[in-house]
Formats: sequence, C-alpha cells, structure tokens
Amino acid sequence: MTATAVRRPAAPARRSRPRILAPMAPAALLVLVAVTGPLLAAHPLDKPVTEPYAEAGGAALLGGDQLGRDVLSRLLHGGSALIGNALIVALTITLVATLLGCFAVLSPRLGRLVERIADTAILLPPVLGIMLLALAWPGGGRLAITVVAIFLGIPYAVRIVASAAAPLATTGFIEAATASGERIGHLALREILPNLRATVLALFGLRFVDAVYVISMAGFLQLGPQPPEADWALMIRENGPGILLNPWAVVAPGLAIGLLAISVNLAANALAPATARRAALR
Repeated sequence: MTATAVRRPAAPARRSRPRILAPMAPAALLVLVAVTGPLLAAHPLDKPVTEPYAEAGGAALLGGDQLGRDVLSRLLHGGSALIGNALIVALTITLVATLLGCFAVLSPRLGRLVERIADTAILLPPVLGIMLLALAWPGGGRLAITVVAIFLGIPYAVRIVASAAAPLATTGFIEAATASGERIGHLALREILPNLRATVLALFGLRFVDAVYVISMAGFLQLGPQPPEADWALMIRENGPGILLNPWAVVAPGLAIGLLAISVNLAANALAPATARRAALR
C-alpha cells in the first residue's frame, strides 16, 4: 500500500474564483504601482520643484518635502526597493524554514538541534539584534538589513512549520511510506510538504509583512537606506519635523507601508485555503 493510496479527508467545496481574486487585487495593484513608480514619476528624484514643506497642489500634488522635492515622485520611487527586499526575505525564510521543519519532524536528532538553535536565536530581541548586526556589518545598507531580517526570522518560521508538520509525521500514510522503504527526503518533500501548502502560504504572507515592518523600522532608524535615497520609511523620518506644514510628506509613505503589508497578508490568506483544498484532492 503506497502513501498516495491512503484516503485523505474529503475537501470542502471550493470558493468561486472572484472571491479568491478579490483580496489579491489590492496587493497586485499596489505592487504594480510600486514597481513601475519610477516610470510614472512626474519629477526627478532629487530635484526641488517647490518650497520646503509646501502644501499639496500645483507642481507637487502631495506637496514638497524638507528640501522642496516632490513628495509624490519620491513616493513612487521608494516602493520598489522595499518590496524587492521584503520579497527576498520572505521567500528565503519560507524556503529554509519549510525544508528544516519538514526534515526536523522526521529526524529526532535534527529536530533537537533545530529546536535548540531556534530557542537560542529567539532570546535575542529583534530590535537589538537588528541594531547590533546591522551596525557591525561592513558598510551597512540594505544588504545588511536583508541578511539580518532573514537570520532573525528563520527561528520563528521553523517552529511554525514543525508544529504543523508534527501531526503529519505520525499519520498512516507516512508509516506506510516508511514501511515500503522510502527515504527521509521522499517522506519530507513528497508526503509531508504537499500537505503543508496552506501553512507555507500563510507563513509567506506573515514573513512578508514582518519583513516590510523590519526593513521600514531599519530605514526609520537610518540603519538601511541612507539619504538622499527615496525610501518610504526614510521619508517619514526626514519629514517628521514638518508634519504640521505638509502632513502628506509623512502620511503618504506611512499609508503606503501599511497598505502594502495588509494587502499582501490578505492575498496570502485568500490563496491558502484554496491551495490546501487542491492538495487534499490529490
């Protein structure tokens, strides 16, 4: 009796495609605008077009920043790097954590090692870890923040995957595959992993949101991108003193960060149940 022959629980009825695509539309639109933003910007990135902290209107639809540069143009330039870095962090953490989690539940020795490393890494406060590692990194910048975010995010993610995979490791179809002589790689990648698609997608959404916030926090603390780069978090820090003169210089990048995180998380949550049902029907 093979593992694939074991009867899986009946899957619930699928949701209609519009109900799945609707939560994905805001995320896709926001990512598209952020990626193509430099092509849509009306003014150069560093060219002053108005007075410092000028009100919205005229040559600058969202007003000017502390140097009189167009807030909207800088907003359109500042999203692509943030999304790219957050995507790299989320994909790397999800991939590494998924592989470690699937193998850890099948190998007691590896499981104990992963658990001890995760317990040790979790003890390091995220903000303190980011500050220490980013400041110690030669040159700092976006690369340092990306590496630090990956390093600090993997322990939490491994625990999530391992917790979801642990019940599967003791099920009948795993025992049947083990009795038939299947190797641990086959068990982890062909038997356990396909049943964790919902968990993996939800984990990716959470890690992306966390990466957005971590990278934004680092930008606000000037541990990542440096002036005169156009970065949403850096824009908030730079224009904070003039928030009463031109609120859009702070509110617009803040809203962009919040909407990006929320929309991507909703999109991942919308995809996860549908993918889980497809996996269950196999």
